[in-house]
Amino acid sequence: MLYTDSTRGSPCAKDPAVVRFNNKYYMYYSLPPYPSEKWHSKKPNGWNIGIAISNDLEKWEKVGEITPAMKYEMKGLCAPGAIVIDKKLHLFYQNYGNFPHDAICHAISKDGINFVRDASNPIFSPSGSWNNGRAIDADVAVKDDKLFLYTATRDPHGKIQKLCVASSSITSDFSKSTWKQECDDSILQPELPWEMDCIEAPAVCMHNKKLYMFYGGAYNCSPQQIGCAISKDGLHWKRISEKPFLSNGNPGDWNADESGHPYVFMDNDGHTCLFYQGSNDKGKTWYLSRVNIIWKDELPYISKI
Repeated sequence: MLYTDSTRGSPCAKDPAVVRFNNKYYMYYSLPPYPSEKWHSKKPNGWNIGIAISNDLEKWEKVGEITPAMKYEMKGLCAPGAIVIDKKLHLFYQNYGNFPHDAICHAISKDGINFVRDASNPIFSPSGSWNNGRAIDADVAVKDDKLFLYTATRDPHGKIQKLCVASSSITSDFSKSTWKQECDDSILQPELPWEMDCIEAPAVCMHNKKLYMFYGGAYNCSPQQIGCAISKDGLHWKRISEKPFLSNGNPGDWNADESGHPYVFMDNDGHTCLFYQGSNDKGKTWYLSRVNIIWKDELPYISKI
């Protein structure tokens, strides 16, 4: 699988999120602004969210976009995370272009294409002297009676990207007042040489009562590569290896400069895929792909089949 979107000019699709909904697979991804020479509208021209559907996780058809509808989105919106709860699709995404004031927003859909924004948006950004208040790259995971919201933030100087977590009751409406920040420091921050100054894009799934987080280490095209960590409580995380779980490709490969921004998808039958973005021209173009994950001795591995 290689998927991209050329509606803005150069091929570009980033930050994938995939769910099974209404007997189809829905993929949400970040779309860049139009190039200036192709944009002659008075409408906002920031990052948007594309929507594609598939019957087999291999062939994808674009079916729509989520574009700015509220004042807090006018500079852009992107990097979605998605989950289906009680037959409704919940999208957690960031408004964008307000650094360091980017924050997480929430919207609900009954058909996967048309979304109703949460009236309390933005619903979350972190507090505390250890971060700069920014929240991006949302993903969510259910554990016990809570929905955990994982995001990336930065240190007070805006240099080091690291992770934060909040929670809300699984029976809540996930509006702003329902979220509790569960950390007074980062739950995972760059420590290994290949992670450089950045850990971002947390992607979390449950397997055998443990949580597994795939994440992007290092900033885009540095190269960014994907790591993996494990947790019993969703708050304390331990890397499964000091090496990347999924490295960038070799020179000339489609992902030579990056295998990054992961999203882990577990189907109804337990089949697990890791979606991710890649580039081989230092971020001028971006494509999405996936690998299959197998589980052995409580650890994930990339399937060779």
